[in-house]
Amino acid sequence: MAVVKPFRGVRPPLEIVKDLACLPYDVMNTEEAAVMARGKECSLLHITRAEIDLPVGIDTHSEEVYKKSVENFALWQKKGWLIQDKEPSFYIYAQTMAGRTQYGIVGCASIDDYLNGIIKKHELTRPDKEQDRMIHVRVNNAYIEPVFFTYPAVKEIDAIVKKIVKKEKPEYDFIAEDGFGHHFWVVRNPETNRQIQHLFAEKVPCTYVADGHHRTAAAALVGKEKRENNLKYDGTEEFNYFLAVHFPDDQLRIIDYNRTIKDLNGLSEKEFLSRLEEGFKIKEKGTKIYKPRKLHNFSMYLDGKWYSLTAKKETYDDNDPIGVLDVTILTNQILSPILDIQDLRRSKRIDFVGGKRGMGELKKRVDSGEMKVAFALFPVSMKQLITIADSGNIMPPKSTWFEPKLRSGLVIHLLE
Repeated sequence: MAVVKPFRGVRPPLEIVKDLACLPYDVMNTEEAAVMARGKECSLLHITRAEIDLPVGIDTHSEEVYKKSVENFALWQKKGWLIQDKEPSFYIYAQTMAGRTQYGIVGCASIDDYLNGIIKKHELTRPDKEQDRMIHVRVNNAYIEPVFFTYPAVKEIDAIVKKIVKKEKPEYDFIAEDGFGHHFWVVRNPETNRQIQHLFAEKVPCTYVADGHHRTAAAALVGKEKRENNLKYDGTEEFNYFLAVHFPDDQLRIIDYNRTIKDLNGLSEKEFLSRLEEGFKIKEKGTKIYKPRKLHNFSMYLDGKWYSLTAKKETYDDNDPIGVLDVTILTNQILSPILDIQDLRRSKRIDFVGGKRGMGELKKRVDSGEMKVAFALFPVSMKQLITIADSGNIMPPKSTWFEPKLRSGLVIHLLE
C-alpha cells in the first residue's frame, strides 16, 4: 500500500505567493523563463532556472548555474520569502481550469515505493535529465518542485478534502497569468493529518506518476545516494521521501500531445501522401483547422492543407495496451517506416507540442518553414494510462500532457 506522509513545508508569505509561484522548470526554455520572471524579484525561477541571473548563453547544466540556484535558495529564506512551517502537515492544492476544479493532496511519497513498484510509471526517462535534477536536488538539499501523481479515488479522502475546502479559507487563492486558478489549504488538525496518512496506507494500493518522471527518478536516486552515505539511516529521515501532489484519478483529464516533423525524408508531398494511403483512409479538409474526433483518427497539416487520417483496422490491435495507442500507430505507420525517425527520445527531426498551445501552433510551425508536417492526436485516456502502468508497460515518449501544470513554489520539502 502507498506511503504518503505529512511534512514541514517551506512556503512563501501570502503577499508574494503569486509572484513567487511559477510553472515547472521543464515546460519552458531559458528565454521564456527570463520573460516570465521579469518584474518579479522573488520568482522561484531564479532558483529553478538560475541561468536567467547569469550571462546569456551560459550552459544551463554548468556548475555556475547550480551554484547560483543554491545561492538564491539561501537568499530567499534569509529574506523571509520562504519560511518553514513549524508542524508537519498535509496540504490541499486545487487547480481550476475552464470552470472545472481538481483537488490534490500534497504530501511526501516514499522512495521505497518507487523502488518497489508501488509508485508506477508509464514513461521512460533520459539519463541526462535525471542527472540534471539529481544535481539540483543534491546541491539545494531540497525538493524545490513537486511531482504530479494520481491514485484510485477514495471516497473517504474525497470527503475530508471536501469538508476542509468548504469550511476553511484557503491559505493562497490566486489566478495565474495563464488564467488558471490555484487554491491552497494547510491541513492543521493533527487528527485529520493522521486520518489522511492512514487512508492512503489502507485504501491506496499504488500511485501513478502522471507528470514528472524525471523528477521522481531523481528523487529516488538522491535518496539512495544519501542512504549509502549514511549507513545508520533508519528510514524516518526526510531524504527517504519526496514532494508529490496526489490527485484522484476521476478528477484528471489528459489533453493531446502533438508532433511536428522537420522534413519528409526526401519524399515529395505527393509521394508522402501516397505512402500514407497504405495505413490510413485520407480525407482532405482544406484550410480550416481540423481536430481529431475520436481514437485512431489523426489530424495532419501539410503544405497549407489539413487532412483527416483514420487508421485502417489492420494497423492496430485493440487487445494490446501499447499497440492500441494512437502514439504507437503514428510511430509504427508513419514516423518509423516512412519518415525514418527511429528514436523519438533523441531525434532532432521531431518536436512535441502540448495541446495547450492549440492547433494553431502546429499550423504556425509548418507555415513558417520551421517544420514540414504536423500531426495532432486524440488524447490518451486516464484508463489507458493506468492499464499500461499496471501491466508494467511503457508508453512511447511524450504520450500524455496534463493541464493545468502544477505551480512550483507553493510548498517545498527540505531533505534535512
